[in-house]
Amino acid sequence: MHIPDGFLSVPVATAGWALSAGTIAPAVRRTGKQLGEKQVPLMGVMAAFIFAAQMLNFPVAGGTSGHLIGGALAAVLLGPWAATLIMTAVLAVQALLFQDGGLLALGANVLIMGVVAPWVGYGVYRGLSRLLGGRSWKGSLPGFVAAWTSVVAASIVCSLALWLSGTVVLSIVLPAMVGVHALIGVGEGLITAAALAFIAATRRDLLPTEAA
Repeated sequence: MHIPDGFLSVPVATAGWALSAGTIAPAVRRTGKQLGEKQVPLMGVMAAFIFAAQMLNFPVAGGTSGHLIGGALAAVLLGPWAATLIMTAVLAVQALLFQDGGLLALGANVLIMGVVAPWVGYGVYRGLSRLLGGRSWKGSLPGFVAAWTSVVAASIVCSLALWLSGTVVLSIVLPAMVGVHALIGVGEGLITAAALAFIAATRRDLLPTEAA
């Protein structure tokens, strides 16, 4: 889902930068006010974990492969604003040092994986947790569904960006992207659910109130 340079038109790439910057600015302010001494080091740990986890790919149907995005996991543990900053840092390092995603397309990549994925995952997690009343926490069902939904939502936005740029026809890219990422989302959901279950068993104090 890391879009390289040359795949987005100038207007779409510019819009990606503008929308991402418009989200990062309030994220910096809100994170500084909302997070305490315990959560700030956790942001660094979470960024390092997501960066390392994204380097590990697992096979998907048709010879493709996928890896963890991590936006939903970060949003559940630290909130969507902090998750946006974490994902922005990870994506920037990947683009600058490893050429994983283009520099001109970095704004769009941040929008897709650093804004859409965390916020959709956070909304689904909170809504499902309230609906279930915490009964499914040990099974990590809300975390799994939130992570899966975040991946699919990000793939839809990525498809729209490629289509608006004139790179590919929507009727081709949308089913292809969503189909593959629906499978990748299963892996994302399992990793997220396992991570949340592990944290619940070892450091329950790190979980948000509704998760604990």
